[in-house]
Amino acid sequence: MDLEDDGRRAGFLIRDRDGKYPQVFGAILADAGTETVLTGVRMLRMNAAMERWVATC
Repeated sequence: MDLEDDGRRAGFLIRDRDGKYPQVFGAILADAGTETVLTGVRMLRMNAAMERWVATC
């Protein structure tokens, strides 16, 4: 589903520091008005914590 179809837009993208995301990726998102927020360094349980939070919502 595209957010534009619903009349909304993403304000933030939370992502890890993996090398598979080039700097161009952040630039494209910034041009679209989306701020990229990086997770902390070596947050080993971040995925489990976020999955639990999303399931609660």
